[in-house]
Amino acid sequence: MKPNEFINQFLHQLNNIITPGAEALGSEMQQKLRAAAQAAFDRLDLVTRDEFDAQQAVLKRSREKLEKLEQQLAELKVQVDNQHS
Repeated sequence: MKPNEFINQFLHQLNNIITPGAEALGSEMQQKLRAAAQAAFDRLDLVTRDEFDAQQAVLKRSREKLEKLEQQLAELKVQVDNQHS
């Protein structure tokens, strides 16, 4: 989810929580809420969904390579043990 989409969803949920009369406060209040939310999220150490998905794919490939290397090592150990027997 992109940051602006996240903020829009956050503000929508906030509007649903606040009493119905709060929507009557007008666009100025919503602009101030949006600016405050944006400032709060800018201070957080967040990554985009795309960045998260990319790192997750890298981690998956690394795990697969590690498992393959572990299997090769186990096979080599068996070969060495068989040669010494």
